[in-house]
Amino acid sequence: MLQRIRVFFESRNVLEVETPLLSHASSTDTQLEFFSSLYETPPHSQQLFLQTSPEFAMKRLLAADSGSIFQICKAFRNGETGCFHNPEFTILEWYRVDFDLAQLMDEIEALFDDLFDGKLNPPQRISYQTIFEQFTGLNALIFSLEDYSEFAKQSNLPDAITICGESHALWLDFLFSFCVQPNLGKNALCLVFDYPACQSSLARLNAENSLITERVEVFLNGIELGNGFYELTDAAEQNRRFDAEIQTRKTKLLPVATKDERLIAALEFGLPDCSGIALGLDRILMIVANLPKIADVLSFEFSRA
Repeated sequence: MLQRIRVFFESRNVLEVETPLLSHASSTDTQLEFFSSLYETPPHSQQLFLQTSPEFAMKRLLAADSGSIFQICKAFRNGETGCFHNPEFTILEWYRVDFDLAQLMDEIEALFDDLFDGKLNPPQRISYQTIFEQFTGLNALIFSLEDYSEFAKQSNLPDAITICGESHALWLDFLFSFCVQPNLGKNALCLVFDYPACQSSLARLNAENSLITERVEVFLNGIELGNGFYELTDAAEQNRRFDAEIQTRKTKLLPVATKDERLIAALEFGLPDCSGIALGLDRILMIVANLPKIADVLSFEFSRA
């Protein structure tokens, strides 16, 4: 699988790169938890972070005129174990300069066609709002606590009311995970695009509708495999979003995040127009090998590491 991926990108003149797994900054994403470590230079010590994805460093390369790039590496997310999760996992991330989201989706489909030897059913593309309404009857872009709560009660999901409170983003995550995602991509790649703006920290807003962002997620057999964006290039807007996430983390008493000031500086210098995506390779290998859980494709999963 790894060899096929490298041949795929080499044929498209996309450069393979390496970036640090250990960094001075962490993710600020309120849905992700990170690992931290102390770098000891007695009598001093410094907190460093294992990266939840190579995204920030890769964008710094893009701003330094690297051109289109890809990377296969380890990523680390604290607290994530289960049938489809391991705290250390393998990620494929790539960025295509001068690609919009539609062109990125074309390339995603081409890669999966190669990895699965053309054996998947034809790929599907559908907007978040359309698929969310299809399975819930709710408007994903305009939040109504009354409507969402009533749907949760009727769907025997009463915990949603306590867990999600008045957060539109949490409600969307909860309902999408339980009511929508299991139905996506029956032996076919399903690309869900135009995500609600409240769910996309790193994507630019749609030029015609500020309620949605240029984001796509990839599903196959009900399993989420990847998350992509038409990348935000506005440094001031990215800084504002980071600050908002840091404040939300404080409110929720989550571990304190360290903003990546070097990424902000790179955006100020100038990130080229580009689209990018990260895919979980362990999950893809599970499906390729027709195996039921991520531990089946890892040499040593977390409990045996």
